[in-house]
Amino acid sequence: MRRRSTAGITLMEVLIAISLLSVLSVGIMTAMRVGLNAMSKTNSKLMDNRRVAGTQRILEQQIAGLMPLFANCRAGPELPVTKTAYFQGTPDSMRFVSSFSLRGASRGMPQILEFRIIPGDRGRGVRLVVNEVPYTGPLTVGASCFQPVEVGPQSFVLADRLAFCRFAYMEAMPPPVLQRWLPVWILPSWPRGIRVEMAPLEEDAYRLRPVTITAKVNVHRAMDISYADY
Repeated sequence: MRRRSTAGITLMEVLIAISLLSVLSVGIMTAMRVGLNAMSKTNSKLMDNRRVAGTQRILEQQIAGLMPLFANCRAGPELPVTKTAYFQGTPDSMRFVSSFSLRGASRGMPQILEFRIIPGDRGRGVRLVVNEVPYTGPLTVGASCFQPVEVGPQSFVLADRLAFCRFAYMEAMPPPVLQRWLPVWILPSWPRGIRVEMAPLEEDAYRLRPVTITAKVNVHRAMDISYADY
């Protein structure tokens, strides 16, 4: 009488199969984790590079859109009102009217741009911020003459984690000098150019570094001529 053969697997074979499946799952999960981390780091660096390039482009367009407006300013409560070119520039702050805005780009309404350099997060480095105040007429700019640039919740951070940031202003000079750069602008006109000097707080070969931006001021007006649009 023949013995009936039974087909199946042993307990040892089941344990071996489970162990191999576990090792394979761990390998797949490790590979996915490494790939996702690499993708996240790449996206972070790409976003930082786009932010740096976008900041440089925004600053150039804001300066290029400078509007040569006059303002009736009073330097003190007992001093007379004087008509002066609306532009204020120091090493750590700057104020002027521009046709370029962050919200509407070149198609938006004119804005009073107020730049300020402030300490960075936890006191490490500095950051560059800007305020946008809608320009509604000469009274708007006259009210802000000789006032310090204040930073608030509506301030937009243009650049962060900088080792330093400062402004300089170009004055046209007669030959043979032709030009010179000033840390403070006190002349009753507009500068011929604006320089924004920046450097990163930490060097990284895989990220774009903020560089010095030098932009030309294209429009000028004479103080002794009355214009119909003022």
